[in-house]
Amino acid sequence: MKRIIISFLTVIVVTWGTVPAAAKDVEVKGRQLISQKPPFTFTLPSEFRLIHSSSHENPKENSLTRVYFLIKEKNRQAEEMLILQIGDRTNPQAEPILTPSLKPYTEKRMYLKHRKKKGDLETEYLIQLFAWNPEASSLQPVVKKGVVVPSHWAMQGQFLFNYVGEHVVLVRYSKDVNTFGLNVSESGDVWDKGSISGSEKRVYEAFRKSFLEMVDSIQVRNQ
Repeated sequence: MKRIIISFLTVIVVTWGTVPAAAKDVEVKGRQLISQKPPFTFTLPSEFRLIHSSSHENPKENSLTRVYFLIKEKNRQAEEMLILQIGDRTNPQAEPILTPSLKPYTEKRMYLKHRKKKGDLETEYLIQLFAWNPEASSLQPVVKKGVVVPSHWAMQGQFLFNYVGEHVVLVRYSKDVNTFGLNVSESGDVWDKGSISGSEKRVYEAFRKSFLEMVDSIQVRNQ
């Protein structure tokens, strides 16, 4: 089961260019993201465009991973990006899929990690600073479609939940720190736990509020 967790968290790096994921399984209507399998919805922070999807089979692990890439852009430059990964159990005889735990890239910088329970749904989330890298293999579907990904710091929020052992859902949402209308430093050190203040702290708090509103909006239906 540990191998399922590892492949689910790393598959985004290697699955671009594989079989397109079924478009009917996930759609965006205004600011609503709607998934049919598993059945859930949540409200997006902005209006996004679904730009790419792919899927990857993991036969040794009895699972399939689907990846959906959404962006908000201005003048062909990305301002916000959201990656939705869904891990599906493909063999009913296999053990239920386990949910991995989210970990910050570094504990030096300001971050927030928490678990939230609403009814039967337990969601883990993580907020942290993240560096956009236009050379990263995971971003090539965006770059190849003519959208510029700036080499900027971004705020990133992730949330994760398990749907009855049949599916694991992971969302990674990030927003360029330069799009908050404040002058922020290009140095990562100012985002450290003990020194974050001023414009950087205001950006962090604004992002936290917006991201938690998205987490609170998750609605899951029983099949």
